[in-house]
Amino acid sequence: MKYRTVEGLNEDTHRLARELQQDIDLVVGIPRSGLLAANLMCLHLDVPMTDVQNLCEGKIFEAGSRCEDELLLDEIDSVLVIDDSVLTGSQMTETRARLSERDFPFDIQFGAIYISPRGHQYVDYWSEVVSSPRVFEWNILHHTQLKNFCVDIDGVLCRDPTSEENDDGENYREFLTEVEPNIVPDQRIGWLVTSRLEKYRPETEAWLEEHSIDYERLVMMDLPDMETRRAQGNHAQYKADVYDSVGADLFIESNLKQATEICEETNKPVFCYENNEMIQPGMAGRAYRKSAETASGIRDNPVMLPARVGHKLISRCYHRIAR
Repeated sequence: MKYRTVEGLNEDTHRLARELQQDIDLVVGIPRSGLLAANLMCLHLDVPMTDVQNLCEGKIFEAGSRCEDELLLDEIDSVLVIDDSVLTGSQMTETRARLSERDFPFDIQFGAIYISPRGHQYVDYWSEVVSSPRVFEWNILHHTQLKNFCVDIDGVLCRDPTSEENDDGENYREFLTEVEPNIVPDQRIGWLVTSRLEKYRPETEAWLEEHSIDYERLVMMDLPDMETRRAQGNHAQYKADVYDSVGADLFIESNLKQATEICEETNKPVFCYENNEMIQPGMAGRAYRKSAETASGIRDNPVMLPARVGHKLISRCYHRIAR
């Protein structure tokens, strides 16, 4: 599973900005996620930006407001229309056709930060070829492929219960009923896989319906009580067994320790929601050890570790700027 972060998007956008073969006077983003790439690109190029609709209406974004400035056509020679990615090319083709109907007095080029292996036929510029299957930080829980994913509930779709709420009784039932969602995916999820007990299915299903979370199947632990679940301590193994048996393409898990164990058990990718990391087969142990070492450092020396981390971050930023 190929995965790209917002941090990576910024770096790849910056690289493309440096490699452009001509001066760009205006950057135009294709909504929605193309606006993210366009914002980064216009900042790196230090030029104004707008979106496709406002380009057609002759408006550009003005600092501090929505879209107030009028586009002065005689000041524009070259426009870059950009999207975050091109997969099938349908959106880029539609945008090209729409803009071709306008008699613009400037040159229009098209680009994307990430393209599929055949995406080059739809754009003039790109930063990286990223083949499928692929997901991005900014769309992973709104991706059309969610129908092929397993998704955890607590820690992903909603927060984890507190120790007071997690009493396997009335407090817990109240949590299941009243907790607010972290995120409501706009695509159908294939499998919701949770360590919640089967006896709480009515409350869980009612909550999912209340918040319009669409899913194919809800998989819950068939154990009598929380004490039995804690005694078995096999949360990751249980989730790994489900992940393997249903043939899903990705598991989205809230907890890093469980994410690494699921990955190791299945030899399949797992996305850890709590630290925004794609755990790939072969790197699971390294990812968890790195996290554990950081946590241990905080416990052993809570004063000095933030200073060391800060020094490392400043050093990394300096070297990136120097390049």
